Amino acid sequence: MKSIELIRNFLTDRQGIETAKVVPEAFLADLGVDSLMMLELVFEFEDQLGIKLPHDLKSPKTVGEMVALMDGLNTSQKG
Repeated sequence: MKSIELIRNFLTDRQGIETAKVVPEAFLADLGVDSLMMLELVFEFEDQLGIKLPHDLKSPKTVGEMVALMDGLNTSQKG
């Protein structure tokens, strides 16, 4: 599963957000992602992609930043 799809599914399931609104330039805060939901999303990435996220993870501001972060970690950890 691609990172953008995971984010779209997560936000649709938990927030009822239309998938068409979950685009790279969308701000996570505008989509209702607060600090608690960000943690849930991070745990979802860990479970779905089998990656371990660092504890000092810089919180992304947009969907695109989140995708880039997850894709980079996925690539570096799975080689």
